[in-house]
Amino acid sequence: MGDAHAHHFGQHQPYGGEARTKLVVALTAATMVVEVAAGLAFGSMALLADGLHMASHAAALGLAVVAYVYARRHAHDERFSFGTGKVNALAGFASAVVLVLFALMMVGESVRRFVDPVTIAFDQAILVAVLGLVVNGVSVLVLRDGQRHDHGHRHDHNLRAAHLHVLADALTSLLAIFALLAAKYLGAVWMDPAMGIVGGVLVARWSWALGRETSASLLDRQAPEEITAAIASAVESDDRLRVVDLHVWSIGPGYRAAIVTVETASPCTVEEVEALLPDGLGIAHLTVEIRGG
Repeated sequence: MGDAHAHHFGQHQPYGGEARTKLVVALTAATMVVEVAAGLAFGSMALLADGLHMASHAAALGLAVVAYVYARRHAHDERFSFGTGKVNALAGFASAVVLVLFALMMVGESVRRFVDPVTIAFDQAILVAVLGLVVNGVSVLVLRDGQRHDHGHRHDHNLRAAHLHVLADALTSLLAIFALLAAKYLGAVWMDPAMGIVGGVLVARWSWALGRETSASLLDRQAPEEITAAIASAVESDDRLRVVDLHVWSIGPGYRAAIVTVETASPCTVEEVEALLPDGLGIAHLTVEIRGG
């Protein structure tokens, strides 16, 4: 099969965000170990929740890195009908499942701390929480800079997701610091497990959104209505043609496949229909069926 008919759709090329994501994974994983250990040692549920939150995101970002590498190395494997673009979605869905488990652990442990409080070493816990916030801030800058310099024709969903991960991590770090300060200076010790529950809810909400988005791709959900409407309108701008069936779905970040069935009473070629489709919709693989004519 010649390259003109290949179905890798650019997945063999490295994404600019891969190296940046690897760096953030290393930073997040190291900080996660410190925060979890400190949370257990110093008795802070908010700090432990922040560490577990970072652990969940380190796992998700790690899966993103694996997806980057696997998709690139197997891009030319003809066993994948539409290339390896959905490897990213599969990794994201797996991350969502892991996140749910972490959220349940965080909420369960926080509830237990309400019933059976433990002594918190506030100074040490606050110091580690601030360290986590600094690392998250650096990670945000690294990934945001990567997005600014992404001038390619394809949108790097992994990089965007990684950016949202570390933003959420920064938020939970702030919650942990707030809870620890409130507990130390105001005597509101209950704030520590309360922030653990808030962190668990944040993780659960994020995992739900991620699971919904990635499952839509894995299950070949129809493209948004504005995409299908744009295709139908463009094709039917030729008075000879009427769209009778249309399927458009994602096959990878920035890429879609489409099957267009048209009816015509006059002779029409596949090439004429293809030429009518507007640019900028990410249609990388198009199948046209003509009835009549």
